[in-house]
Amino acid sequence: MSTDAQEWYWDLRRSRAVTADERGAADDTLGPYATRYEAEHWKDRVAERNKDWDDADDEWERGEDGGEH
Repeated sequence: MSTDAQEWYWDLRRSRAVTADERGAADDTLGPYATRYEAEHWKDRVAERNKDWDDADDEWERGEDGGEH
């Protein structure tokens, strides 16, 4: 990420997107995100990533030939 770009975080305590200079403790934030929109929609990204991982697990369990491992 460029040093010129504004980094955004999701503040778990305040339930809102904040800039890097506003963020609190690392334990209370998620990010960095490239945009405010991405920070505000972090749950969508997590859900999408979890679905992708579940799909990959299902595919692995079926095996390449469609049989069970």
